Amino acid sequence: MKKHQEELTNEKTKNYSFLEEMYQDSYFPKNCVDMGKDILVDLCAQIEESTPANLEELYQLTHTATEKFNDLVEVFDDHDSEIETVARDCIGTDFSFIAASYGFTEADGEELISGRDW
Repeated sequence: MKKHQEELTNEKTKNYSFLEEMYQDSYFPKNCVDMGKDILVDLCAQIEESTPANLEELYQLTHTATEKFNDLVEVFDDHDSEIETVARDCIGTDFSFIAASYGFTEADGEELISGRDW
């Protein structure tokens, strides 16, 4: 069962405005951005449940989440939108925020999303 953001135990991620720049830009359909937010909240829940012991374990989780964003590319395309520069920066920033919020301040932002197609 998927967790809702308010069910997260980490106060930083529980109260964070994920994908805020995308929500504020009408170019990005809200339902598509909601799907992206769900991926990020799910990533947080997975980190909380599995408690990665090191960066390698964290990267495994973030790479899976990145693959889910890769799958969203087509959904954005179907809605006459795309995961372009603003979205890439926004998503990457949120991945880095998540890593830091769970104590992985040394995580490499590019490695977190290294499997991206966007």
